[in-house]
Amino acid sequence: MSWPRDAFQALRQIVLIEDRVATLTDTVKQLANTCQELDRRLTRIEAKFELLEHMAAPSRRALPEKPEK
Repeated sequence: MSWPRDAFQALRQIVLIEDRVATLTDTVKQLANTCQELDRRLTRIEAKFELLEHMAAPSRRALPEKPEK
């Protein structure tokens, strides 16, 4: 091959790599957004379970003091 053809192939490869990097960047952004949304949902579920555990636990109030006679 001649050097102009080699140079053209190299430039073509660079453009293809840039396109792939741009696609991967978009994919990573989407995955990050999905991960953040799942984290928010998990936090809400954990809070609900903690509330349910707190409500289901027997209350531990102190007995009223006996009045002195």
